[in-house]
Amino acid sequence: MNNKDAQALLTHIVARVQPLLSRGVLPKYIPQLTHVNQLQFGMAFITLDGQEAFVGDADVRFSIQSISKLFALMLALERVGDDLWSRVGREPSGRPFNELVQVDHEAGATRNPFVNAGALVVTDILCSCFAQPELALLQNLRLGARDERIDIDQGVMRSERGSCHRNAAIAHLLKSYGSIRNSVETVLDTYCRQCALAMTARQIARCVLPLAADDGLSVAGTRDSLKAAQRHSVVALMLTCGTYDAAGDFAARVGLPMKSGVGGGIVAVIPGVGSLCAWSPGLDESGNSIAAARAIEIFASHTGLSLLGAREWVRAAP
Repeated sequence: MNNKDAQALLTHIVARVQPLLSRGVLPKYIPQLTHVNQLQFGMAFITLDGQEAFVGDADVRFSIQSISKLFALMLALERVGDDLWSRVGREPSGRPFNELVQVDHEAGATRNPFVNAGALVVTDILCSCFAQPELALLQNLRLGARDERIDIDQGVMRSERGSCHRNAAIAHLLKSYGSIRNSVETVLDTYCRQCALAMTARQIARCVLPLAADDGLSVAGTRDSLKAAQRHSVVALMLTCGTYDAAGDFAARVGLPMKSGVGGGIVAVIPGVGSLCAWSPGLDESGNSIAAARAIEIFASHTGLSLLGAREWVRAAP
């Protein structure tokens, strides 16, 4: 698939998902996000050889929310290595992403870094590594996207921090079991700032691109600091845990490692090929964007790019 074909496919996808843009709901528990125009859609596809195709609102900034859990995990692995797995599990939870009961039942253990409990522990690790962890994450993303315009949306951050009662309950529960080592307030402040990062679909796709490469080289020629085994763990977690409690269905239907956020974004890694990010605000009952999920499914179906098909596509590509 050359760049012209990729662009044509994305244009076709826009037409296919148009009827879905008015469906779904906005996350009312983050008041600022209820003001977003729901009829927006953007998509970006970036290959390891430097081709970029994008369509619609691919350059409109949106709140990345739980996609930040992926970037935080990558940064934490870079800093502490595989010691991270002694504090965070790698198993699907089978429960909603903001579950408390499971944390208490398992005595403060966290199933994976993509549920909120696990993400709070990852944030705690970053708080121990950096004086201002959200700024370290921000700088990493600006470097990965080759774009200094990435920033924290202060309005979303204040809205989220003022309404994060459930996350506060999870954090206090984790603290009671010794799973969080810094102060709860510090961890919550950092977590809310990280979730309030505002990025575009194109920026996100660029930042995820190194996960698609066997040797960790991005299109810009900068080396991903993660080891091959660590990249494997991250990509595997995206497949099994990246789309909340709908991950099994997405793995069966789409077959790509993905990470979603309630801001409406979904990013996918195509091993050996590149990265793909779609965004539209309307969410289904699991918290995944209806239009973005359908867009990535159509892309995978039309190209044959999946965990089984990607390598074949690379060998057949001109």
